[in-house]
Amino acid sequence: LGRTPPPPRAAVRCPSAGACFSAHLANVSYAEARGACDQRRGSLAWVSGEPELHLLLELMANAAVPGPALFWVGLKRNASACTHEEQPLRGFSWEGVGGGTAPQEVPAALGLWLQEPLQSCLTARCAGLHLLADTEDGPRWGWKE
Repeated sequence: LGRTPPPPRAAVRCPSAGACFSAHLANVSYAEARGACDQRRGSLAWVSGEPELHLLLELMANAAVPGPALFWVGLKRNASACTHEEQPLRGFSWEGVGGGTAPQEVPAALGLWLQEPLQSCLTARCAGLHLLADTEDGPRWGWKE
């Protein structure tokens, strides 16, 4: 009847200080998700510590449909960077930190991968936050390339 479809569901969380986080449900590529953030004058989220991680997990658990879901965050490994198994983010870094993709100190608690990323020094890769079903201990999560 000429109605426009409703926009994808979104959830928002704003900590007492700093930027707000929002989760938008759409089946899109990393590049499309980054472009959608750019249009909103934002960026894909990056996580510098456990408080931000818990905020994102809560946000995504409230936004997610039942079952596992993958959310794009600004986690990327450039083609010139290698996979490093001994590092929490395995050679990935947060896109947009310091005006570009910059390595930074990452707490070991953020190094949970559901599946180890492919070993490479030649291919740019991105990773998302994979959220599994909630358990009694809270949501189960991990990075997924």
